[in-house]
Amino acid sequence: FPVNQTARLEDMEKGMAIQSGNDAAIALAEHVAGSEEAFASLMNSYAAKIGMKNSHFVNAHGLTAPGHHSTAYDLALLGRAMVRDYPETYAYNKVKEFTVGSIKQPNRNLLLWRDGSVDGIKTGHTSEAGYCLMSSAQRGDQRLIAVVLGGSSEKQRADDSLALLNWGFRFFETHRMYEPGKAVAEHKVWKGAVDKVQLGVAQPLLVSVPRGRYNDLKPTIDVPKTLEAPFTAGQKIGTLKVTLDGKTVAEAPLVAVAAVEEAGFFKRLWDSFWMWWESE
Repeated sequence: FPVNQTARLEDMEKGMAIQSGNDAAIALAEHVAGSEEAFASLMNSYAAKIGMKNSHFVNAHGLTAPGHHSTAYDLALLGRAMVRDYPETYAYNKVKEFTVGSIKQPNRNLLLWRDGSVDGIKTGHTSEAGYCLMSSAQRGDQRLIAVVLGGSSEKQRADDSLALLNWGFRFFETHRMYEPGKAVAEHKVWKGAVDKVQLGVAQPLLVSVPRGRYNDLKPTIDVPKTLEAPFTAGQKIGTLKVTLDGKTVAEAPLVAVAAVEEAGFFKRLWDSFWMWWESE
């Protein structure tokens, strides 16, 4: 993008995602946060929010700089969050080419031409990091993310990424454990028009595990011991965790499937007495 030129926000996002436009990345950072430094602070806050414990960012474009680093696992967490939380923006990553003015440039992710199930995510290259690729593919309900760092060429990072994805689809399976709107559990409610609240998930909970291990999954719920009405439908009440061999493989908020209205005066008074009694 030429200096002082204005452009549509969508085009800037596409220029960054498809063409790896560092100028677009900096312009977007300054537009959102006022400066690239301030935007890097937002990046670090978001990284911490989604569990990226071994990453720290100091710029928006990703070029080598002191204190700027990440890991394959952290980048996979970032890719998962993008797929889950920003599907419209994520879709830019599968666009094979983008034209600005008279210049047409192809997406650098070679897998978009090799495998129809691949729809992202992002390439990267510096002399220190080598050729890198965070890729993702979806086959049926199963979506996998692969991260390759330190490749020796564009071809090698693509070859290794596709090999990882194919290995994952061959040896892992994805199951829909819970659907939204259906009760996973129920819990005692005080001072409510009903005595129990049904708990469920807001989004489908999909879990990928090694083939043949689905029956070994163990779901647990974490809900406050005492719940007092009212609750609105969809309100977060607790957390659902799914573990395999003691390791958490999926986690989702537990929400109220249906609203629980507050009870009348005498029911609230009666429940208050019993809550006091049980606390003694």
